[in-house]
Amino acid sequence: MRLTIFWERMADHFGAAYADSFARDHVMSGLGGRTVHEALDAGWSAKDVWRVVCSVMDVPPEKR
Repeated sequence: MRLTIFWERMADHFGAAYADSFARDHVMSGLGGRTVHEALDAGWSAKDVWRVVCSVMDVPPEKR
């Protein structure tokens, strides 16, 4: 998954204004105690990060 697609999905689910805030502030155990930005910076693939976000935040199947 490209980062552009990842951020489009984040904006679609959380709203454009909140997606980046969520990605900077919400620490998830599924990302090893990292935020979305930290996980991406650490080399996690966008697809794997998206899967964790979907699991933690109950993203509906049609948006996954």
